[in-house]
Amino acid sequence: MPTRPRLSFSFLATVLLGALAAGVVLWPQGVGIHRLPFVANVISLRGIFALGLAVLAVIAGAIAVRRRRWGVSAALAIALAAGSLGHVGVLIARGWSSSTSGGDLTVVSWNAYGGGASPADIARLVRETRADVVSLPETDAFAAAEVIGILRRAGIEMRHDTVAAAPGGETIPTSILISNRLGTYTRDASIPSTPGLPSGVWRPVDGDGPTLVAAHPMPPLPETMAEWDEGLRWIAARCAESDVIVAGDLNATVDHFAGLGSREDVIGGCRDAASEAGGAARGTWPVRLPVAFAAPIDHVLVGAAWRVESFAVLPGFDDAGSDHRPIVATLTREDRATVTP
Repeated sequence: MPTRPRLSFSFLATVLLGALAAGVVLWPQGVGIHRLPFVANVISLRGIFALGLAVLAVIAGAIAVRRRRWGVSAALAIALAAGSLGHVGVLIARGWSSSTSGGDLTVVSWNAYGGGASPADIARLVRETRADVVSLPETDAFAAAEVIGILRRAGIEMRHDTVAAAPGGETIPTSILISNRLGTYTRDASIPSTPGLPSGVWRPVDGDGPTLVAAHPMPPLPETMAEWDEGLRWIAARCAESDVIVAGDLNATVDHFAGLGSREDVIGGCRDAASEAGGAARGTWPVRLPVAFAAPIDHVLVGAAWRVESFAVLPGFDDAGSDHRPIVATLTREDRATVTP
């Protein structure tokens, strides 16, 4: 007669330790380790991590069934499955919505991969989205000028500017395109760039209009963690203004914003457009991964003066040569009487 499996001490201990480990991995910001090396990279790819945990859970479960006992293998299967489902739950809560609708302002961001995406492709993106503001990390002044020329021939008038990294930083510039209908903008040279990679701040000459920030902090690599963290704090400082819009490749997900604002999807005083629109689970990098598994590290952030109408990740440009997908957000200005400076 077959014996009934019994719960062993090793099973109970492994379940307990596994549950603790799963909780930390699921929500590392809860214990303040979300911006540490390795952890920062892992939580950027929650979809991949959830899939990996699910595969390991199946393997551990198969071993437990083969052994016919509630031991370490069974406990690991339970803990791994719980961790996988937890990450899936976070992604579902953040949402997969991707839509565009009308608004006062359309903001686009696309890391062009140092010329990987051609000026013609960037111009096509601007035309198709009817963008008013375009943040272009890894795009030099020559490419930005060529985009402006293509758009002008299509009857679209925009201005461009480019910022280089501080001395000692990377040689990859960041450009911005601003529609003429927004008036004349000039870069605020009193504000230094993010360390390592360039970011800039542009303000309306006549003072009427939002402050625009094209941002590209360093990635969270072992040798650049300090610069990356400083770059995120630089963005939080820019978001002290209410009438500000930040767009770019932030090399961070909303998980990394924790501790830099009042809640997870807030950095400084800015809200994440993807989170506001229910689309913060849609990944933008790298394009070789499906949207469900890629890291959502490209963002549009808005101050209190702006309301998010829609947000979309655009996989239709996956074959354009960049390793990032472009994003587009439509925004509407809030009633000035309701905005706290």
